[in-house]
Amino acid sequence: MRRWYYLLLALPFLGLLYPPLYSTEDPTLFGFPFFYWYQLVWVPVTAALTYLVYRRTRPPERAPADRPARFTREARS
Repeated sequence: MRRWYYLLLALPFLGLLYPPLYSTEDPTLFGFPFFYWYQLVWVPVTAALTYLVYRRTRPPERAPADRPARFTREARS
C-alpha cells in the first residue's frame, strides 16, 4: 500500500506548527531574518512534497488499448 506517502504531508505542518522554535533573527540569509526565510523555504518544499504524494498515490494510468473509445461511432450508440 502507498498510504505511508500521506505522512509526508504532515512534515510542513509539523515544521511550522510551533513558531517559538524558529522566531529568531539569526542566522540571516541574504539579509532576511531566520523567521522569514525559514517559512519561505517551506513553500517550495511543500509544493514538492504535495506533487510527490500525488504522483505516488494516484492509480496507474490504463494503456490506450484498455481505454474505451470516446469519439467513435461505436461509443455513441
